[in-house]
Amino acid sequence: MAIDYTQAGVDIAAGEETVQRLTPLATSTYDANVRTGVGSFAAAYALPQDSSQLLVSATDGVGTKLLVALAQNKVDTIGIDLVAMIANDLLTTGAQPLFFLDYLAMDKLRPDQATQILAGIVAGCRQARLALIGGETAEMPGIYPADHFDLAGFGVGQVAAAEQLPAGIQAGDVLLGLPSSGLHSNGFSLVRQVLPITDGALLTPTRIYEPVVRPLLDQHLLHGLAHITGGGLQENVPRMLPQGLAARIDPAAWTWPAIFTRLQHTGGLSLATMRQTFNLGIGMVLAVAPEKATAIPAAIRLGAVVPRTQAALEWGPVA
Repeated sequence: MAIDYTQAGVDIAAGEETVQRLTPLATSTYDANVRTGVGSFAAAYALPQDSSQLLVSATDGVGTKLLVALAQNKVDTIGIDLVAMIANDLLTTGAQPLFFLDYLAMDKLRPDQATQILAGIVAGCRQARLALIGGETAEMPGIYPADHFDLAGFGVGQVAAAEQLPAGIQAGDVLLGLPSSGLHSNGFSLVRQVLPITDGALLTPTRIYEPVVRPLLDQHLLHGLAHITGGGLQENVPRMLPQGLAARIDPAAWTWPAIFTRLQHTGGLSLATMRQTFNLGIGMVLAVAPEKATAIPAAIRLGAVVPRTQAALEWGPVA
């Protein structure tokens, strides 16, 4: 029987309503230094003493992928997922990575397990070039079930205001995709309803894009980046686009990795659900000027930026 995200226990509509309610509360605290806030991949704040420099911050967790790690008794890679989800969001602004803090809350502190988790965070920070400068470990019996825990993090970067992305995106720009390493770290409430929780492929760590994207930023090749997490390509690509523009993606431009086709066929998931939930093999989308697209040969040519008529993302061949 086909299922969707709601049947898996996640109410997307309730999430959207919550954001709508919280946004005015958050914006009521803004001051003149806020450059981007709620709704962006990462928030930007101008240094009070030098408004030409922005601090960029992002926070996230690992989600119910943690339950897969617990089921497989393998917690040494979920720290990479944690760092990746945050570092990739920071990267969309063009920021240089600075530092990272983690938060680990457990029913009961188990030093061996905590050390394995931290080793993954350290490995992720090294890939993302973030300094792990602090964090918090908390024992919370009664809050978490026996042998369970939660993991979250917070990262900060810095970018010159004049170099903040997205910037300069226009109709005709080419959309390029960087391959994902698999499911990354979202959508697992649905994944766990479809595939065996013991499937080793489910714990493939989220790809960290800092090493491959930084040289492109240094060469000023990019107009924008979109990190493809919850919401999939359908919702995340439009987040980098100015008003009046849309993305047009050719679904024939790439082949889904096997994990996604297996997930769709086993769960009877609709194409709309797949596109709105998973990265489908594309973890980061780049917007570049047409004349610069050939300078990024490792990327997949997905489509183009077009004038918006109705939807913010269209599916179909690109002229």
